[in-house]
Amino acid sequence: MPELDTMFIRQRKYILYLLSIYILGAAFTPYDTIFQGLMLGTMCSLINFWSMVKKNRKFTEAAAAGRKMKSLGSVTRMSVGALAAVIALQYPDKFQIASVVMGLMTAYFVIMIDYFIQILRR
Repeated sequence: MPELDTMFIRQRKYILYLLSIYILGAAFTPYDTIFQGLMLGTMCSLINFWSMVKKNRKFTEAAAAGRKMKSLGSVTRMSVGALAAVIALQYPDKFQIASVVMGLMTAYFVIMIDYFIQILRR
């Protein structure tokens, strides 16, 4: 379990670094709708990532105790993604839908890149 916590903290840090780059991009470039879409998608991706880690902890505890879990929270994560898409479609002048979708995938990209970096370090 401590390994999962250190991975979560490290990957969350990377996502927050990306969010700060997106904030700077929205503030200082003419592509504010792209960066605002990336921010919206990445924030929802961070919420989904946090939810996934939280459910994984509960699943691990339930498996250790010999209990079963009803769900791993897929519906919740899909709902957050759908909410981000609805917000982007409601305000097309503020958010670009393609960048929101890319932002929603940010946590998965960070997980994969971090995995390969950790393999190379070993």
